[in-house]
Amino acid sequence: MSVSILVGSQWGDEGKGKIVDILSEKYDIVVRFQGGANAGHTIQINDKQTILHLIPSGILRDNVACVIGNGVVIDPNALLDEIKLLEESGISMKGRLFISHNAHLIMPYHKLLDSISEKGKQKIGTTGRGIGPCYIDKYARKGIRIVDLLNKTELEKKIRSNIEEKNNILSKLYDHEKLNVQEIVDEYLKFDEAIDQYITDVPHYLHTEMAKGKSILLEGAQGTLLDIDHGTYPFVTSSSPTSGGACTGSGIPPTKIDSVIGIVKAYTTRVGNGPFPTELFDDDGENLRKWGAEFGATTGRPRRCGWFDAFMLKFSTMINGIDEAAVTKIDVLSGLDEIKVCIGYELNGKSLKSYPTDAKKLEMVKPVYKTLKGWKKDISEINDYNDLPQETKDYLKFISEFCGFRIRFVSVGPKRKQTMEI
Repeated sequence: MSVSILVGSQWGDEGKGKIVDILSEKYDIVVRFQGGANAGHTIQINDKQTILHLIPSGILRDNVACVIGNGVVIDPNALLDEIKLLEESGISMKGRLFISHNAHLIMPYHKLLDSISEKGKQKIGTTGRGIGPCYIDKYARKGIRIVDLLNKTELEKKIRSNIEEKNNILSKLYDHEKLNVQEIVDEYLKFDEAIDQYITDVPHYLHTEMAKGKSILLEGAQGTLLDIDHGTYPFVTSSSPTSGGACTGSGIPPTKIDSVIGIVKAYTTRVGNGPFPTELFDDDGENLRKWGAEFGATTGRPRRCGWFDAFMLKFSTMINGIDEAAVTKIDVLSGLDEIKVCIGYELNGKSLKSYPTDAKKLEMVKPVYKTLKGWKKDISEINDYNDLPQETKDYLKFISEFCGFRIRFVSVGPKRKQTMEI
């Protein structure tokens, strides 16, 4: 038995979906432990591309069981659409998909409030999918969980109580029409019927399987610097995509964790608002966006691009306890004469000793760069680490030594076969 956690080590979009797909060949169970349908994990097998938002990427492996843990917030429509998409592609869900009965449900009013809030003065850059408002209700102890669907009378009471409150906000504060309670109750009862076969007591299931010697991979969405506690607050997500969140979001205790794998993009990107010290506004930034196809899998929004921030990665490695890393999109850097790596920050002429998660402070820092030699060779078809240009290996070695983890995988393209294990 082994239990590993896989985390995004930057601001998300590091290529977790592809690496989970590759790693899942070695695991019996893959568990998604937080986030919602605001995250898109893209997997490309041969010429077919699949984008998953809620169901773990391991579902593409026939012998892998997939779990949606209690830390995830579930959009019924998004989940049903995803199940339908996979089944139409010939991928069976029966006996392979397990959904926590304690997972919270995204309600129509969550999406509405999310989109209205994003039009306000402080724009976070959310996807407008109701993730934040759903987590707000969860922690205010007003949330609707999947287990609540089992009791129609109590469900209707909870929804009516919530909607009465939300309708007051919508009508009085935003001059918006009120929501129809009965329509929402009927919609969610139909959802319960559709997913009833998948609902599971997830902690009990996982501990039972661990006792049988089954191996588990815990998969996070988004990235470390979007963590509600350790990220660049307030420009963060509403959950904990760090390794600590894997335990609370799945019911597996820290004592069972064997390793933490960090997914590291070979340069840095960010979606939405918030500080980004190494962001590029010149041709180099535009080229990274174009060469790396840096557009959101969920929203299609162009990603902000910049040089690799090793100072940030060192912080991420510390917070997560990253042992091993998978470096993705290293091929995108091919063709550059020089590549810069941020090795520290200066603020008011003084070097900072630690990474500042205060957004205002981070906006004012000046990145300190080390310049490394680039390489001109196309490396997208290389499948042996030894065949990589020396400059590529030097770049990877520098990242590994500076940040303090061992590089286990190197990805040189979006396809499964474009990944080498060192």
